[in-house]
Amino acid sequence: MEIHVSSLFPEILAMIFNYLDVKGKGRVAQVCTAWRDASYHKSVWRGVEAKLHLRRANPSLFPSLQTRGIKKVQILSLRRSLSYVIQGMPNIESLNLSGCYNLTDNGLGHAFVQDIPSLRILNLSLCKQITDSSLGRIAQYLKNLELLDLGGCSNITNTGLLLVAWGLHNLKSLNLRSCRHVSDVGIGHLAGMTRSAAEGCLSLEHLTLQDCQKLTDLSLKHISKGLNKLKVLNLSFCGGISDAGMIHLSHMTQLWTLNLRSCDNISDTGIMHLSMGALRLYGLDVSFCDKVGDQSLAYIAQGLYQLKSLSLCSCHISDDGINRMVRQMHELKTLNIGQCVRITDKGLELIADHLTQLTGIDLYGCTKITKRGLERITQLPCLKVLNLGLWQMTEVKGLGDASEILPCYAS
Repeated sequence: MEIHVSSLFPEILAMIFNYLDVKGKGRVAQVCTAWRDASYHKSVWRGVEAKLHLRRANPSLFPSLQTRGIKKVQILSLRRSLSYVIQGMPNIESLNLSGCYNLTDNGLGHAFVQDIPSLRILNLSLCKQITDSSLGRIAQYLKNLELLDLGGCSNITNTGLLLVAWGLHNLKSLNLRSCRHVSDVGIGHLAGMTRSAAEGCLSLEHLTLQDCQKLTDLSLKHISKGLNKLKVLNLSFCGGISDAGMIHLSHMTQLWTLNLRSCDNISDTGIMHLSMGALRLYGLDVSFCDKVGDQSLAYIAQGLYQLKSLSLCSCHISDDGINRMVRQMHELKTLNIGQCVRITDKGLELIADHLTQLTGIDLYGCTKITKRGLERITQLPCLKVLNLGLWQMTEVKGLGDASEILPCYAS
């Protein structure tokens, strides 16, 4: 007896539809009533984020999303009140408003007027009109928030962080990229240094402070004392921190990843402090720290040998530094040494001989390497990504004609 697809149980259809992308799921719902009913099964849409342009009233929009069990929403353009979304999806778990430049404190205030216990993720990055007033609303009504992205919200101040520290005790991830008014005082609030006013966000695991120019080593002292659950810390482009601040960070035993990219005052001394502490880092980025040199590689080999990812782009390192590092770095999988113009084929040979677990390496701008060195690198057994700039080779099996892809390299 021949079995036709129309005779399949709805549960079986739902399992099949679960493998489709979002567009495909929408299309099968238009085939027939049976497929539509099966495609509306909540298991089909589990984890899907609806991407919406809110331009005109659509009474069926939010009931349709709720029927399918969708609880994550990204607003691509906001021409209606934000309260329209909150009222339509009372059980919303994730709200992405990134880039909604016309969102104001007033609009957010009208939306958040009562507790929303289901909301765990809120992305307000590049909502440049948002100020501390909105953070007051968020701290009051979104008590269960775990991720808050304020990247590029340049009107946020230390007062706003005090409100966050007062109300968002479950927060695990906070992005303050380019919040130019944030200083050591605000970081102190987050770290619970002002307990009389705010308990702090002591459960933080991910903290991004990229390009917060007012921060100094005092912020790092606050972080090391109060945020002992922190796993990922991004301090890139923070020009006010120095080697002395690394002493504080060296005691953070839970820290996995540290980004010090373009921190101009970090030198070999700072790397020494990190290597002598209790850190067990898996990822370290000191790219464009022009005071970091070969001595840092020796320190890394001594105290940070468990690293899996190391970025040293544009640092003043040479083959000698590579030689001092490679024999201890058995776990290293990603090495970025682009624009390290003192690296030659000798350095690549050392890497090929000792860093046998490497899966990716960046050599963009290493002008002293030749085809010989590249041929050695491509022999690494686990290598999948070799980046030479605009051209990138994946699933590396052989180099081919290096003279065609590297016309500016030595020969």
